[in-house]
Amino acid sequence: MSIRTRIAATAGIIAAASAVGIAVAALAAPAADPGDEAAAEEVLLGQGSDLYPSTTADDWVTYADHVVVVEAVSEATITPTAAELERGEGVIGRTVSLAIEEVLWSREGAPVAAPSTWQYSALGWHFNEGDTTDAVEMALADFPRVEVGHQYVMAIRWQAAICDDDGEFTRAQWLGLGEGSEIPYDGGTIGNGESEGTVQDATAFAADAEDEVDQGVEEILAGQGADAIVSALADATADTAAQAEAAEFAAMSPCV
Repeated sequence: MSIRTRIAATAGIIAAASAVGIAVAALAAPAADPGDEAAAEEVLLGQGSDLYPSTTADDWVTYADHVVVVEAVSEATITPTAAELERGEGVIGRTVSLAIEEVLWSREGAPVAAPSTWQYSALGWHFNEGDTTDAVEMALADFPRVEVGHQYVMAIRWQAAICDDDGEFTRAQWLGLGEGSEIPYDGGTIGNGESEGTVQDATAFAADAEDEVDQGVEEILAGQGADAIVSALADATADTAAQAEAAEFAAMSPCV
């Protein structure tokens, strides 16, 4: 079992979260006292805001280029910055190697074909008091942490390289849409597997999903398989006006 604790945001946390396609809005106060679970593993949870609407099948066919089944096959740590090490507090990031096992859906006219592998930028660990050897796992609330050995369904979008007016460069990369676009999928079952650094089965996931106000793909289809997602996407309707707006925004800072 993992204890979830919410922490105050730092620049390092914001940068790491941005790399996975999420803008951190805030991280709240500590969670409830773990009580007798003192020996359990702690996970620090951040709160974020989605880059794109990501909850429903309509959201996916509007904003995603592809919907894929992936498996996390390996990971590598990212050394904290010199500034973080000097400060004694920051983030140890991760790059997770994802193998794309199946493409469930692709948008007609998607600018780039679905990849066969993906180097996914993920949150890793938070350290303080200068001790990187006793760092605590980090995840975003309601998101999978994306851990090796687990499978996920992800709705992904290609972001071309960005060059802004200040001379900052952001490489071209695949990104998720947001909280609703990354779903546990161990054993080919929606909701089965890792989320927030904790593993649960689809039954428990579905029970938790009943309390969600915004019922989306993962809540409605919990316990089902890939065919249910394919069917939902086939029945979904893209918002063409929103697609045009997103494309216009993406073209505002091109590298030419």
